[in-house]
Amino acid sequence: VRVPAWVPAGCRSGVVEVERSVTAVLGQDVVLPCRYRAQEQEQVVQVTWLKRGPAGRSAEVAVLNRQHGEHVQEPYAGRVLRRADGALEDGAIVLRN
Repeated sequence: VRVPAWVPAGCRSGVVEVERSVTAVLGQDVVLPCRYRAQEQEQVVQVTWLKRGPAGRSAEVAVLNRQHGEHVQEPYAGRVLRRADGALEDGAIVLRN
């Protein structure tokens, strides 16, 4: 999940909560949790999920956008679902099979 790389001086930002590790069973669905605890007047407009590959390179898996909906990259199409409807403060996804 990407969070803003900068925060204006004097502004407070919320906290991203993720699990340090998630255990999955081959062939079963797994929930990849991610929650943003927003400060007052903050609103999440986009969540981007990346897969870290060899040599630390990242590849985009899915983008959840408040205005434009969900976009899942081709290798994951049909396998990545948003876990909850509603506000993007809950940006968790389900990776199927």
